[in-house]
Amino acid sequence: MVKGSDVLLIFVAILFPPAAAAFITGCSCDLLINILLTVLGYIPGHIHAFWLIYKKMKAEERYGAGGFRYTGNGTYEPLAQGQPQAYYGATTAGR
Repeated sequence: MVKGSDVLLIFVAILFPPAAAAFITGCSCDLLINILLTVLGYIPGHIHAFWLIYKKMKAEERYGAGGFRYTGNGTYEPLAQGQPQAYYGATTAGR
């Protein structure tokens, strides 16, 4: 099932594939790969970004929204049930 956030990611991937890769993977090797593919040819950057979006959608179907973390190379792993989530910034939400 395609959510609104996925539609937005697809729209961003059409305009600028590295931005979509950055939203999904953060500052990772996949972002660097996507930048290089986009520089080498705009279409390879699109294909890579759409592949990352597809893998994210599959992880959401399998683990539920927010029930996974990105481990690199298009793979995801489930979060452990009792595992605390890291909170960055001044707030400590949920504690």
